[in-house]
Amino acid sequence: MRKTLNGLVVFAGLTVFVLAAVARADEEKVPLDKVPKAVLDGVKARFPDATLVSAEKEKEGDKTTYEIAIKNKDQKIEVTLTPDGKIVEMENEIAAKDMPKVVMKALETKYPQATYKLVEEVIKVKDGEEKLEYYEVLLVTAEKKKLEVLVSPKGKITKVEDKSKEKDE
Repeated sequence: MRKTLNGLVVFAGLTVFVLAAVARADEEKVPLDKVPKAVLDGVKARFPDATLVSAEKEKEGDKTTYEIAIKNKDQKIEVTLTPDGKIVEMENEIAAKDMPKVVMKALETKYPQATYKLVEEVIKVKDGEEKLEYYEVLLVTAEKKKLEVLVSPKGKITKVEDKSKEKDE
């Protein structure tokens, strides 16, 4: 009985691990000259003066998107588009000092003396309307834990993910 139970626990653990691996989006780097014209046209229409930096193709289930990294007037932006060139999301890198006071206060209260490594405004695009959804902040706590923290524009921390085991890019 005990062997069977241990076997079931191991099997269940492996099943969860395999399903989690399958559920993750598959990302692959794509040379800019291999990105569909509609995708590039979509980026250029929204950011006519931008320099294209790199591209990735992501597949999640039956949905494919392209993430194009650009530099626009000294700002780094990642633009996510559908294969037909429709922008669905933008992540604009900003300086920590440019976060709204309410967002900064929420972070400082929860993570005093944290060091901010990356701050992005995440903007969702639906029916051509751009809406600031949240701030994505990569920080290192005073205890040296690396965390990705999502904060609403009103200063509510909505998600925290430990990134301590991930390598720096």
